[in-house]
Amino acid sequence: MTAVTHTATLDRAQLEALVAEALDAARENGVDQAEAAASADTGLSATARFGDVEHLEYTNDRGLWVTVYRGSRKGSASTSDITPAAVREAVAKACSFARHTAEDPYAGLADADRMCTEPRDLDLDHPWTLDADAAIRLAIECESAGLSVDKRLNNSEGATVSTNRGARAYGNTHGFVGSYTKTSHSVTCVLLAGQDDEMQRDYYYTAARDPLDLESAEHVGREAARRTLARLGARKPKTAKAPVLFVPELARGFLGHLIGAISGGAQYRRASFLLDAAGETLFPAFVSIEERPHLPKGMASAAYDAEGVATVDRDIVRDGVLQGYVLGSYSARRLGLETTGNAGGTHNLIVPGNGGDLDSLRTEMGTGLVVEELIGHGVNPVTGDYSRGAVGHWVENGEIAYPVHELTIAGNLRDLYARIERIGDDQDLRGGLRCGSLLVGEMTLAGS
Repeated sequence: MTAVTHTATLDRAQLEALVAEALDAARENGVDQAEAAASADTGLSATARFGDVEHLEYTNDRGLWVTVYRGSRKGSASTSDITPAAVREAVAKACSFARHTAEDPYAGLADADRMCTEPRDLDLDHPWTLDADAAIRLAIECESAGLSVDKRLNNSEGATVSTNRGARAYGNTHGFVGSYTKTSHSVTCVLLAGQDDEMQRDYYYTAARDPLDLESAEHVGREAARRTLARLGARKPKTAKAPVLFVPELARGFLGHLIGAISGGAQYRRASFLLDAAGETLFPAFVSIEERPHLPKGMASAAYDAEGVATVDRDIVRDGVLQGYVLGSYSARRLGLETTGNAGGTHNLIVPGNGGDLDSLRTEMGTGLVVEELIGHGVNPVTGDYSRGAVGHWVENGEIAYPVHELTIAGNLRDLYARIERIGDDQDLRGGLRCGSLLVGEMTLAGS
């Protein structure tokens, strides 16, 4: 896929000026502290189904958010109207709200000495000039490539091509101001296959900051076809205890429950299955989870967090031991700790592998379940109880025996994390948590 220069310019200087305008208005209202964020986004999305345009959308959004503090009282307001009068009105509303909210001794900006002083360029902006006609052609090409694989592919939910470019600016009354531009692009295809009275559905997608890093539309369609066809003939397995191998895109979600449990909000609310777990061994010794905020083109890269705090490399888990929590300034104060630069979330979590790819881990597993889709949201963040509907393939003697569906995999996350036996090096780079295939030694499988 070819990238060329984007014709539309998102003016960072304008957004910084908008933030400064809001902060000046807040100072005029006599607040003690204030922060403001502005954004601008343009995007195009085209969906084709059976060779025709099913959906075409262009987006062009702007917005401003402002928060003010009067002592320990906080008020917030937002507006999509960024005219000077609307900005002043939004600030006035925030100031009014701050007169009436309850006092909160933990409220306020992050400490001034934690601000990012030298924001770096993380190579996040790679525009893709794609007009509606070109996006539609790519979507049709993607779907057609998939449907042509096999006559059993007799239905489609379509192929979608999307591109987005955005600009962000943030500033506060500590004197910090920062801005950056970023892009994201994707191609997705969803197909259905029928055989006798059976119907199966699956999908595939590619996503990246840079369009040059996307897989081809043809490959996306054909991979969606392969995955869909592989589900035909699915059966319900017997109830058992067996090893479970998560494919990379599901492994990142499986570990993502850890991040929710160690977030500052879950900790200070005392609503986490990993309450006060810092310093405890949660995983086998080979497991580490590294936060690397400054990866070029990273899907979750950031020089500073949502409060302007400089982001830094750190290990959240090292040698199986939880090193600390995921904190913004508010939750850190509630816990008597320091912010970790994670207001707004984590920034590129990397889980190094100790094994090969999915095929080699499947061979090592011998007999068990490869999970390729999870259904439902049966995870209790307070107890760690985990129960999800699953679809995938049953494996015997290291080889795929048959596809399976209508089963549930279950356990307690704290126990399951300790049972991880292998993590592959086939990392999925399409999101903010990079993990390979993940083998858990034993889970409960509820089937027939």
